[in-house]
Amino acid sequence: MNRKSLGIHLMNRLSYPQKFTLIGFLFAMPLTLVMYLLISEINSRVDFAQKEIYGNQYLRPLRQLREYIPKVQLLNNQDLNPYLSNFDAGKVLEAKIEENFQSLANTDRKLGTTLLTSEKFNNIYQNWQNFKLRRSQWSLETSDVVYHNIAADINRLSARVGDTSNLILDPDLDTYYLMDATLLKLPEMQKILSEIRLISQKNRARSDATPEKRAQLITLAGKLRELNQDLAINMEVGFSNNPHGNLRPKLSEPLRNFNSVVEQLTGQLDKLISPTAAVEYYAYLDGSDRVLTSSFQLWDESLTELDFLLQQRIYSFVAKKRLIAIFVLIILGIVIYLFASFYGAVMQTVFVLDEASKKMASGNLHHKITLDNRDELGQVVGSFNKIADALVRANQEITVLNDRLKAENIRMSAELDVTRKIQQMLLPKDLELKEVVGLDIAGFMEAAEEVGGDYYDVLQHEGRVKIGIGDVTGHGLESGVLMIMVQTAVRTLLAYNEADPVKFLSAINSAIYDNVQRMKCDKNASLALLDYQEGMLKLSGQHEEMIVVRCNGSVERFDTIDLGFPIGLDANIAEFVAETVVQLSSGDVVVLYTDGITEAENMDKVLYGLERLIEVIQINWRRTAAEIRQAVIEDVRSHIGEQKVFDDITLLVLKQK
Repeated sequence: MNRKSLGIHLMNRLSYPQKFTLIGFLFAMPLTLVMYLLISEINSRVDFAQKEIYGNQYLRPLRQLREYIPKVQLLNNQDLNPYLSNFDAGKVLEAKIEENFQSLANTDRKLGTTLLTSEKFNNIYQNWQNFKLRRSQWSLETSDVVYHNIAADINRLSARVGDTSNLILDPDLDTYYLMDATLLKLPEMQKILSEIRLISQKNRARSDATPEKRAQLITLAGKLRELNQDLAINMEVGFSNNPHGNLRPKLSEPLRNFNSVVEQLTGQLDKLISPTAAVEYYAYLDGSDRVLTSSFQLWDESLTELDFLLQQRIYSFVAKKRLIAIFVLIILGIVIYLFASFYGAVMQTVFVLDEASKKMASGNLHHKITLDNRDELGQVVGSFNKIADALVRANQEITVLNDRLKAENIRMSAELDVTRKIQQMLLPKDLELKEVVGLDIAGFMEAAEEVGGDYYDVLQHEGRVKIGIGDVTGHGLESGVLMIMVQTAVRTLLAYNEADPVKFLSAINSAIYDNVQRMKCDKNASLALLDYQEGMLKLSGQHEEMIVVRCNGSVERFDTIDLGFPIGLDANIAEFVAETVVQLSSGDVVVLYTDGITEAENMDKVLYGLERLIEVIQINWRRTAAEIRQAVIEDVRSHIGEQKVFDDITLLVLKQK
């Protein structure tokens, strides 16, 4: 089966519900896959943005620590700082730091597994607790190192949060640059400002500075200026690529203020490039405090806007998912409706066609289908109506032909009945058979149809006994007529005392051959003739074997293949005719038969066969000819059983008295 016919073969084997189910399933598979991939992608983006929000939640308490830890370090270098003593005394700051650690611990319990921060947070908190317990034993330099390490750990924790919360991978320009400000730029600038403030705090009483301190402050100022410029440029890119339009109104003013105070501070620090310039540590300390305060304000507002944008992104994704779901449900509803409508239209047409075919089968050929279909099924309906019209015309013609056939059948039946009756009339009667001197004779012939093609006869004329058996090919009217011709020819030649077997069979063949040619049929007949006189049989002609069971029970078989030629097959058969003589003794049995016996089939297509026929004769040879005939016929019928009789059955039994 080729590839093209495979699909057609499959569709032809399915009902319409199965076809619709299969097509719908194959249609739904890629749609479901695409929908699954699309929804999965949207969900992954929602999860991505939600994880960024988690990162922002974690960064808030870290921002407080970045503000308070450096202030505590300042107090560690000066017990009474005039800038902080009114509201940031050491114990108050440590209480705030502890409160922020607790807040961060709560956040870490919620998000630590997701953001992978618990280990780093625990280390920072442990270091802070250890510092509080042992700082009284440490020198100022050691405390500064510990403060620096804690601040560095806080920055590393912020970096871990940025990495694990997807903040560092944000895909949109506005939110990316807000992340860059809150996670990278501002924390780095706050670190630099804390260093400037710490240097200024340590050297506030001095009016000059070593070249190393000058270089350190100038370097920090350069880094601060570079970061400030980058921050301004990046935030402007974020403002310009902000579809919601919320960044510029909310952050432009805090950004300008922050950029301004940074420029003021870096401008003061730039003067240190001149070796003669005075060092104003109190001004640097005050300026760095103002910049730090401004940076934390900008950080808080930037993070708030970043949260807003991320939440809006999530809302947008959820809205897209909802819109896709609604769209798919609408399309699915339309598809199901169209599928149901299409199925209903198809089944309506099929139902109408089925009803019309039933009416047509019941004889109502004038019923027509009326549908408004304009599709291929409408063409089928149109073709059906055309077929109905053609059937009406054909039915009318068939009715006429049936009437003719009925008349012809009646005539043929009458002719066949007449032929069958003629055949039966021409068969030898029991009285004639009993008049044959020296022989006990019993015959049997049964046609497979109304008229058979088998022939047997026993004739007496002026002391001569002529016995004949033959089989015309086929059966039916032509075969029956040919059989009658053979019987007539035999009787005619016998009446004219023709004794020569060659002339006898040649004359019969000539008459039959001419008639066969006139009838333009292809019939021929096998024919064996026996002349009996005082226990002597003369056998001539070609037919089935002749079986002789001697009075001692032995069997002799006489093949007739070389004793003649089929009658009516050739114009001249004289050269093929021969004769053989068989001497009979008292009690000898001679059996003649046609192939309707030996070739009789049972339900398993097994033939009766010559061997079985001989066996039945051997068993019954002591009985009369009629009893032998009856035994053979009963055995043949037993063998055939319920199988149809395909050929004429003829049997002739002769027993020497």
